[in-house]
Amino acid sequence: MKRFALFLLFLLMTGAPAFAAAGKADTSAPVPYPLQTCIVSGEHLEAGNIVVFVHQEPGKPDRVMRLCCRKCLAKFKADPAKYLKQLDAAVAKAGKKN
Repeated sequence: MKRFALFLLFLLMTGAPAFAAAGKADTSAPVPYPLQTCIVSGEHLEAGNIVVFVHQEPGKPDRVMRLCCRKCLAKFKADPAKYLKQLDAAVAKAGKKN
């Protein structure tokens, strides 16, 4: 019992910063991918074959990207601004339809 109490005390002492950080609000929640197609190839995303990637830029929210394959991931990483611009345009266009 004494060992358990010491172990618990150790966890509380070393884990206190982690518990404090966990209570803070997450202001950098990723923006979900709103399309049913790969932004690079235009292919429909199939449930079992999706490559999920979180694109991060300083000062901007993280963007969740759903791509159809690793080749498209490589193309996205080579020029993310191009594909993010296309994605934003597609989202804006879809928003106007609704």
